[in-house]
Parts: sequence; C-alpha cells; structure tokens
Amino acid sequence: MLRVVIVFGLLAIAAGIATWRPDLAEQAYVKAQGLMKRDTPAAEAATRRNAPPAVTVTLARAERRPMPITVDAIGTVQPIASIQIKPRLDSQVVAVHVAEGALVKEGDLLFSLDDRTLKAQIAQVEAQIARDKAQVEQATRDRDRAADLANRRVGSEVARDNAITALKTAQAQLAADEANRDALVTQLSYTRITAPVAGRIGSIAAKPGAFVRSADTAPLATVNQVDPIYIAFAVPQNTFYDMRAVLSGGPDAVNRVTVEATAGGKTARGAIAFIENTIDQTTGTVIAKARMENGSEQLWPGAFVPVKVTLGMEADAVVIPTSAVQIGQNGPYVFAVVDGRATLANITVVRSMGDIAVVSSGLSGGEEVVTSGQLRLVAGTPVVARPSAAATETVVPGRQS
Repeated sequence: MLRVVIVFGLLAIAAGIATWRPDLAEQAYVKAQGLMKRDTPAAEAATRRNAPPAVTVTLARAERRPMPITVDAIGTVQPIASIQIKPRLDSQVVAVHVAEGALVKEGDLLFSLDDRTLKAQIAQVEAQIARDKAQVEQATRDRDRAADLANRRVGSEVARDNAITALKTAQAQLAADEANRDALVTQLSYTRITAPVAGRIGSIAAKPGAFVRSADTAPLATVNQVDPIYIAFAVPQNTFYDMRAVLSGGPDAVNRVTVEATAGGKTARGAIAFIENTIDQTTGTVIAKARMENGSEQLWPGAFVPVKVTLGMEADAVVIPTSAVQIGQNGPYVFAVVDGRATLANITVVRSMGDIAVVSSGLSGGEEVVTSGQLRLVAGTPVVARPSAAATETVVPGRQS
C-alpha cells in the first residue's frame, strides 16, 4: 500500500513540475513506471492511465512486385520538317492554289507566278537552236568537201582546216544555246511552287497580284510536317546513361523503349529517334527526341505535353504509397509500425509513378508503413490502425442490400 502511495505521489510531482521542468517530470514519470511494474493491478491501471495515448493512423504494406522503369518529363512538340516557302525568282503571284491552314501532300501546287517572259525567252532560244543546227549541218558538209578536195590534191589544207574550225564553232554555239534553254526551262519551273513535303501549311503572306523577289526574307508560307512528328524533351544526366545503355542493345532494345505523350485527353505512342550529342552543362540534361505517329494530329507543333519514357521492367521492386513518404533533414523517410509502435526508417526513393513510390533502400518489403497521421508521431509512439472503409460500413435499417 505504501508503494502505491509513493507511485501516485511521484505522478503528482511529475504533473506539477511538467510546466517548468520537463526533464524532471520525465524522470519522475520513469520512476513511477518502474515502481508500478512491480506492484499491484491497481498500479498497472494507473500506469496505463498516465501513459501517452495511442495515435490512430492509416497503414499500408510495402510490397514487392514488377514495376516499369519510367522517366517523366515535359516535352515540346516539333515538326520533323518545317520548310519556309520562298520564291526563287522575281515575279508576280498569279494564283494561290491552297487555302491557309490546309493539309497538303508532297508535290501539291501552292503558288503560280507570272511565266510569260520566261516562255518568250525560251521560244527565242529555241529559234536560235534551230539556226545553230542548220549552221552545224552546213559546216559539216563544207568540212567533208574540203577534206575530199585536199585528199585529191585539188584543194588546200588551209581550206580544209578552216572548214573543220567552222564546224566546231557552230557546234559550240549550238551547245551554248541548248544550255541557255535548259537554264530558262529551270527558271520556268520556279514559277510553279509546289509543296516540298506533306504537312499543314500556315498563313499565306502573298496574295494574287503581289510582286515577290528572291531576295525577300519573309516567306510566302510555311509547311510543317505533322505526321509523323517529333517530341523533344530533356533527360537528366543520370537517367541518360541508363537510357543509352538500354538503347545500345540493338534494334530489339530500341523497340522496347516506348514513349507516351498525352495531349487533348489522348495518348500517342512512339520510340526514341534521336539523342543530342552533348550534355547541357547549365542544366545537366541531354535533349532526346521521340518519333510519334500523328495521323489524328492530336500533337500540334509548339505544344507542351507530358512525356513518359519506359526503359524496361524491374522484376522485384519495393513499392509503397507516396503518401507514406516524408521529407526530413536527412532526406526521405517513413514511419513503419513494429510491435504496435512507430519506428522511423530512412529510405531512398528512386522514382515515383502516380501514387506509388519505388524504394531502393530502407525497406525490404512486407513492412507496414503509416500513410496518414504522421504529424502526431515520433519514434516509439504507440499507434493503432484506423479501420478500413469496408470494416466501418453499417447497415441502414430498412434498406435492402
């Protein structure tokens, strides 16, 4: 009986001095606990009444399961080809054969320029070529006659050499005029401006009647190739080496690396097409490009889209809910429950996928971790698991299930 009185006295002292000397209060509380362990059930009941209350928490189990190795990034949609349409000669726009923003195929006629002057020049050169051919024929006959007379000792060798020279001169003039004609025909083709690639044309600056020059800096229009299309995104340096190691495995490995981009509520899929040949020292990242099929044109040039790159599958990964991860001075940690009490475990999170975090160290799988209620916890705090939603459901009287 005396011991019980002493215990309650120590507890009273602890309560009285807790406001001004917490350390002494803790010592008195520990002594009271030691005495009550050796005393009657009444003392044990007093200990339970004065012990810290258990904290109600929500628990989840750390699991081992296959998880994809993914990299999340923000990408920029880029056309594979973006070609500015510019005139290659000085002329006037006669007709525009395409509407602004239209989808065009390779070789479609876009603009027609005034070609009357070039056609007249070609006709003039064609006439000169006809004259040159007649002169070549005459020079050929003169050479043959001069050579025959020289062989029979009737004509002089000088006349024969002059005839040969005249033939070569006529042939050279014919070749020059034919080359001039080819140049004019080439320039004539520039009056018909066609689409260099299949894609979508932008705004059209030149309208019918406008005079355009080859020296103009502003394009007539721009054609962007939109199917297929590129998505450019930055990859952290440490992830870049993992990606490069996977891609170096050959065509089969390249096909296993998939890229997904979400835009407009739809997901497009593609593959890595290009990795930049240098790492940006400012950001510590390297630019990669994925080639995406874009027949529906859900990926629009210039748009920012979330990108997920899947490098492969980790067969036996430890995963926990991201809500269990806390950040402290020493990095991320979780509260695990052992024998009804909270214990602090420092962990290493290698990546997060939605509401799942993949842990590489600190947990081995099978542990119960706290997902809510961490603010009231310290190491050693007793905890009680909050019942699941299914367990707390009640049946409403009169309602049939």
